[in-house]
Amino acid sequence: MLMPKRTKYRKQIRGNMKGKATRGNKIAYGEYGIIATEPCWIKSNQIEAARVALTRYIKRGGQVWIKIFPDKPITAKPLGVRMGSGKGAVEYWVAVVKPGRVMFEIAGVPEETAREALRLASHKLPCNCKIVSKAELEGGDN
Repeated sequence: MLMPKRTKYRKQIRGNMKGKATRGNKIAYGEYGIIATEPCWIKSNQIEAARVALTRYIKRGGQVWIKIFPDKPITAKPLGVRMGSGKGAVEYWVAVVKPGRVMFEIAGVPEETAREALRLASHKLPCNCKIVSKAELEGGDN
């Protein structure tokens, strides 16, 4: 699963997910991609599940780019522990995704194959997604 090799600080505050994505909102490498339509945290295992679904459907043909990385640690206290006595231990890692962020890109496969593969991958993600082509994203204002 994806996670940083090392971080400056072990734990982070929750933060907020206001606004639209200003970076990572263009298709840079591939021809088709999945963009988020709502803000969410995507866990590292959800990213991996989407990647597996994508590569399985295209039978390892073409090329896939993962444009998000889980670099935010999420902590949780054990079940049945009273309030207080500090912050919990790191449980999992998430990627913070804002609306408009391109999460996966794909190239080197026919359009219908790419769209179906991306549809299968989007079902593994916790937020609503939209499948777009490079031409659609550059033509329309998003």
